[in-house]
Amino acid sequence: METKNAELVFVPSPGLSHLVSTVELAKLLLDRDGRLSITVLIMKFPKDRAVDGYTKNISSDSRLRFINLPTHDDATLFKMFDFIDNQVTHVRDIVSNLIKQPSLPGSQLAGLVLDMFCTKFIQVADEFNLAAYVYFTSGAAALGLFYHLVSLRFEQDENLAKYKSSDVELPVPCFSNPVPAKVLPAVFVEEGPSSTVFLSYFKRLTETKGIIVNTFYELESYAIESLLADSKKPKVYPVGPIMKSSSDQSFDEDIKKWLDDQPENSVVFLCFGTMGSFEEAQVKEIALALENSGSRFLWSLRKPGPKGMIELTEYDDFNEVLPEGFLERTEGIGKVIGWAPQQLNAFQLVKELGMAEAIRIDYKKDFKGEKQPEIVGAEEIEAAIRRLMAEESGSGVRQKVKEMKNKSRMSLMEGGSSYNAQSLFIEDVIRNIA
Repeated sequence: METKNAELVFVPSPGLSHLVSTVELAKLLLDRDGRLSITVLIMKFPKDRAVDGYTKNISSDSRLRFINLPTHDDATLFKMFDFIDNQVTHVRDIVSNLIKQPSLPGSQLAGLVLDMFCTKFIQVADEFNLAAYVYFTSGAAALGLFYHLVSLRFEQDENLAKYKSSDVELPVPCFSNPVPAKVLPAVFVEEGPSSTVFLSYFKRLTETKGIIVNTFYELESYAIESLLADSKKPKVYPVGPIMKSSSDQSFDEDIKKWLDDQPENSVVFLCFGTMGSFEEAQVKEIALALENSGSRFLWSLRKPGPKGMIELTEYDDFNEVLPEGFLERTEGIGKVIGWAPQQLNAFQLVKELGMAEAIRIDYKKDFKGEKQPEIVGAEEIEAAIRRLMAEESGSGVRQKVKEMKNKSRMSLMEGGSSYNAQSLFIEDVIRNIA
């Protein structure tokens, strides 16, 4: 019997972090099964130079190719969903061509794997009678929360803005503990259309054949069991952790070398996501806390974008936002960088998983940029750093993280939970062309 080969089209959202995670998932699947080939469609924000730097360093593979979608200079397209939606016609044309002429001889297009922010393209899959999957780059608990917020907004007709300054705690199916309303992502509880726009994209998750989640069972067993128990929701494939391949020549070798030169278990890593940024006052409080703590640190510091916009930005000179002389005084024990491979995340790590130190999470940025956030002071941040790094303290956090690190590695090995989930996904894809 002739072996059937399946091609998938991956569509990550704009921005380096989602692209890196998507490409690493693609490479993992290709390594697992020789019947697969993958085409990645790349959307780039104007002036986003990091994406080009990353793709140039990816090892060549005939079964993995990249197609750059058109980039627009119109400033209004910096509103992310407008920018993404504008690509529908281009994605449709590429999919149509791949159906007629696959990337490799003997392959057949088996489906689209869309980023969690690219559910608009489900309509393209529907037009060609293709399976649509979503790659959810956050964890299972976050997926469960989005499902719950969609239900509150569209099925129960609740105005989520009532939770914006609320002290209530919400029961959410994928969380074993009630979720404080104050840690909900700000964009979902804003007055006006922004909340509905965001949630309308996540509402379409239920139209997919399955959702690939960047997590592993041992880390989020409660959330994953909750998702699997709901027969009305798509299949869930917890395939993570998705990590960068060590075989790639990376553009962040300088960071790795610096880390290798530090004593073991001595560095605090501060990273708040691709879009995570702070105003100058909060940056200075974090800097003061780091300096006073005396701890070694690696700090991914990003520049806030224009108000009400989602735009990738970097500082030309960190001195413009950091306290005067900070970089000189911390030279040798600290390193400040740009992007490196949220309030809700903090709540889950502390309360649900016991894998982080707790400090106030009252610094909550107004999505529209109209209100100044409450500042968390340096003393409070410093105290949390000291608790975390103290050899005899840390509330067991560091030990739990080490244990989970080992479990994450085991999950990816043959017979592990994520390995098995990957196998289930691959077989589902192959059945699409049977």
